[in-house]
Amino acid sequence: MKVNVIKNNQHKYSISAMCKVLQLPRSTYYYESRERAAVDDVTSDVIDIFQASRQNDGTHKIKVE
Repeated sequence: MKVNVIKNNQHKYSISAMCKVLQLPRSTYYYESRERAAVDDVTSDVIDIFQASRQNDGTHKIKVE
């Protein structure tokens, strides 16, 4: 990946110059992806209700429960 090339060579060349050469926006280089939050309690409850109804209940019935 282009980001890895920049990280491996940042001690030799400027980041902005490498981004220009590789045609990669600097914001993409500096972007730090966050891992998705683990499934919270509400989500797991909704999944349990849906599975218990043999995957037939819609949003209205799940909200009622």
